[in-house]
Order: sequence, then structure tokens, then C-alpha cells
Amino acid sequence: MRISLFTNEYPPHVYGGAGVHVEYLARELARADGAAHQVEVLCFGEQREASGNLSVRGIGAPAPIPAQDPRHTKLFDTLARDLAMAGAATTPDIVHCHTWYAHMAGLLAKPLSGAKLVLTTHSLEPHRPWKEEQLGSAYRATSWVERTAYENADGVIAVSQAMKADVESLYGVDPARVRVIHNGIDTDEYSRRPAPEVLARVGVDPSVPMVLFVGRITRQKGIMHLVRALPLLDAGMQVVLCAGAPDTPEIAAEMKAEVELARAASQVTIHWLPEMLSKADAIALYSHASLFVCPSVYEPFGIINLEAMACETPVVASAVGGIPEIIVDGETGVLVPPGDPAAIAREVNALMRDPERRARMAAAGRARVVEKFSWSSIAVRTIEFYRELLQRP
Repeated sequence: MRISLFTNEYPPHVYGGAGVHVEYLARELARADGAAHQVEVLCFGEQREASGNLSVRGIGAPAPIPAQDPRHTKLFDTLARDLAMAGAATTPDIVHCHTWYAHMAGLLAKPLSGAKLVLTTHSLEPHRPWKEEQLGSAYRATSWVERTAYENADGVIAVSQAMKADVESLYGVDPARVRVIHNGIDTDEYSRRPAPEVLARVGVDPSVPMVLFVGRITRQKGIMHLVRALPLLDAGMQVVLCAGAPDTPEIAAEMKAEVELARAASQVTIHWLPEMLSKADAIALYSHASLFVCPSVYEPFGIINLEAMACETPVVASAVGGIPEIIVDGETGVLVPPGDPAAIAREVNALMRDPERRARMAAAGRARVVEKFSWSSIAVRTIEFYRELLQRP
């Protein structure tokens, strides 16, 4: 098959789970079936890579488009890149789009090339109303693009059972067109790998028990709920917030104010690292953490939890979206109601007081990730779905 993956994010420009997903999926698709398939990645950026049957091409904006509202600039930039992306695709059999940023390119490439159009549900716009803060009325346009894509897709890959239910209920997608294929992780790369020098470099004491958060500063990730839980935590631990890439200047200012309030009211030391971490640094922090917290209020899957579990770190996470399909409550971590700082604090305190229970969860979490979430098996299932779609009229 000739497979074209359309995406905004691709290394080195990765800021969320979709970029991680496409990076590893592309690699494994190219390896599958004895490297029999031609795989191209068309992404936003300047990337130019070629290795055997895998090629990567970055797409720049063809020209700036004036916007009456500055918040619309991103939308117009995206649509311009999508036009270029649709024209750049090399006679694909499958066009596989990731997030609304690439959906318009897929909608154009499908009739132009005759390819089957596949979408992966990394998130859905109706569940992210806070994006109107960032996009203004362009949020209505992104929602329209997304709806149109789902109405016209030949196949949809849902990263969780929760997302399957959402695309069927929100967009009326025929269940026969939807296949659940979970996200995955490279368990050789993500494994327990302590590196005290990394902690020293970022000012974290490796001798003090650590509670860790890694994620963007966005309403979706629920970071404010975690920060509001910090004054309720027991003394004797430190909290490391690896939180960057704020959606807007306003949420960045809100985060700063909330952290200052928490520092004034807490018994724990709070470290805020606002820069985006390298993969190696993130693995080091996961490896040293006693506990990882994922306080998301919306999470189609939650690949960040796989990263923590693969590094043998138990997780306290919101029982929302696809997260309950990753975390076995009471076995690999603990689930809490979304948006509940008191519940977060209660479960963090309980686990931090019980190192033996944490050790059992750490071992069980690593074992579950290795067994259920390898990228090679995900690529096999994805190719099976492609073949099924190509056989349909």
C-alpha cells in the first residue's frame, strides 16, 4: 500500500499526544510486512527525511492570509498548509489524518487521489469548548471542519471505547466504520532509567519523594485542579510541575497566580518547570517520581499515563475518557473524579504514605503496558483496517 499520514505535529515539532502517536505509528507501518508499504508523512514544518520506504516532508504556509481577528490567524495558516498538503500527497491508497489541523487536507485528497480517508480520534472539538478562548469564532470553523471530515471518512480509528461512543453519538458515524485501536508506547525506550544529574540540572532534589505532572497548560489537562490540591498534601514530599506551552497568555497568567497561591499555602516544595522537556529528561523524571498525577478533565486516551507506567511509576488519574482503559483502578494506579482537587490530594497522600502499595502498582503498571500497548501490534491492527477499507466499494 501507499500510505500518506497527514499531521500538524511531527518531530521535532511535538507538543501533544498526537505527535507522539504519528511518530511511532509511521515507524512501525514502515517496518510492517517486511517493509512492503510506502509510508509518507506530510506535516507542518520544514522536515525533510527519507529512510528506505519512510519519507517525511514538512509543509510551510504558502502565503500569509490576512485576518480581521488575530485569533483567526492559526485557522487560515492551517487551511493554507492543508491545500499544499493535499497537492503534495504521492498517489496514496490510504490518507490517514490526525487532528482537525489535517482534516481539510484529507477531505481534498480523498476525491483528488481516490484514496480511502481514515481519521484517528485524538480529540473532538465539541468536548473542548475552552478553545474558544484561544481561537475566538474560528472555533466554530474548526468544529465544522472536524464534523465534515467525520461525515466523509471511510474509516475512523478510535483510540478508546469512550472515543468510539463519542464519534458515533456526536457525528452519527456508522459503527461499522469505526475500529478501536488504542495508542501505544515503545517500552524499550520508555523504561525505568534514573538519572540524578537531570534532576540536579533542573533544581530537583533526588532524595525527596516526588509527585510529578507532565503536560501542557490547557484547560483539557486539568492542571489548575492539581495546583489547587497542593495545599492539601502532606509535608515531606515535593511536587514537580513540568507544565509549558500555555494555550493563551491569559491561562499562562492564571497558572502563575495559582502556583504562587499554592506555594504560600503548601507544606510541600513546588517546582515549576515551564520549558518543554526532552524525551530523555522526561524519562528521567518519570523514573525518579514516586507518583504521577494526570488530572485531565478531557482525555480521549491519555498516552502520558502509559509513559509513566512504562517507567514503573504508579498513577493517580481522572476517571475520564480513555484513561480507565489504561489504568486498572487499585492495581496500576488510582482513578479519581475529574475536576476534584480534594480527591486528588486524598489519593496522593494515601499512596505516598504506603510505599509497598506503590511498589506493587509500579510493577503491575509496567507489566500491563508491555502486554497491551506495543506499537508493533498497533501497526498490524491498523494495516488490517486499511485492507478492510480498500476492499469496500
